[in-house]
Amino acid sequence: MEDQEKKRRAERRRYVVAYDIPDDRRRNQVARFLNGYGERVQYSVYECMLTASQAERLRQGLARRIKAEEDRVRIYRLCPVCAEETQILGQAAPVVEVPEVYIV
Repeated sequence: MEDQEKKRRAERRRYVVAYDIPDDRRRNQVARFLNGYGERVQYSVYECMLTASQAERLRQGLARRIKAEEDRVRIYRLCPVCAEETQILGQAAPVVEVPEVYIV
């Protein structure tokens, strides 16, 4: 069981999602959606630890919620070395990786 957890953690990568959505309703909908994937680190920025399949579900879910003609969303995948080199200035607390929980 521990080996599977280690493997899953190794498969997960840090993604940074930043958005600029002028419509309040869509912006709130996107924020609620992103809360299920990661931690809000700035008003319109989330950090998420995801597998490739989770990242694809995130991308598809965002695409369904935004209006492409008006909204802007950027998804950055950070390599492990880059993620470790993240610098935090000011009051921000570091993002803590939360283990996946499965209820059977």
